[in-house]
Amino acid sequence: MANGSTIDALGQFELHPILGSVGETLRLSQSPVFMLISVLLVLAFLYFGMRPAAVVPDRLQAAAEMSYEFIRDLAVGTIGEKGTVFFPFVFALFFFILTGNYLGLLPYSFTFTSHIAVTLAMALTVFIMAILASLRYQGIGFLKHFMPEGAPIALAPILIPIEILSYLSRPISLSIRLFANMVAGHVLLEVFASFTIMLAGLGVAGHILAVAPIVINIALMALELLVGLLQAYVFAILTCIYLREAVAH
Repeated sequence: MANGSTIDALGQFELHPILGSVGETLRLSQSPVFMLISVLLVLAFLYFGMRPAAVVPDRLQAAAEMSYEFIRDLAVGTIGEKGTVFFPFVFALFFFILTGNYLGLLPYSFTFTSHIAVTLAMALTVFIMAILASLRYQGIGFLKHFMPEGAPIALAPILIPIEILSYLSRPISLSIRLFANMVAGHVLLEVFASFTIMLAGLGVAGHILAVAPIVINIALMALELLVGLLQAYVFAILTCIYLREAVAH
């Protein structure tokens, strides 16, 4: 936020103890608290949405059913018939990220998906699950994918290290994409919000000039809603693609 004539756009990402002395004792920061809130919101959405089980659903039930069908189609359509096995994982991952992205847009909240430690942990979970699925469905034979089919065997010393590096880079690219998008969006929101406050302190002329950053911030907020959804979708679809490769023979 604006502090005099300076803008602290990165201060919003700092972790510090919350909930007073309890947080100090437990060293409880905003990140795990908002993760827990995200999980509870998703569970509440599903519970209260599906509880009526009405033939003619109300809006909440319709939204819950559409969410279920959307992620199920994504998992099964991308992974194949074995996608039903991984559907709960993809569903939980998508809504955990989506809720985290949207919670961060609320005042006095915290965007845990803007921390590389969180996104890297999720990406490593996907990476390890893909390796375990590869061993489960293909056995040691999944290693043959590191040698492109049809390539001359003489190129193996070059191609295999490249393929291994490409494979190992997956959790890095997956985590940085989400982390970078969330950080960039929130920094822009903070910068233009700070412009508004700074201009408002310049009197009548400042009040008029402050309209511009307000309009930009409204547009950025709409963009962040779209980016938050797209990033959750990209994370989920890439997870499905990695799992499809893992279960394919």
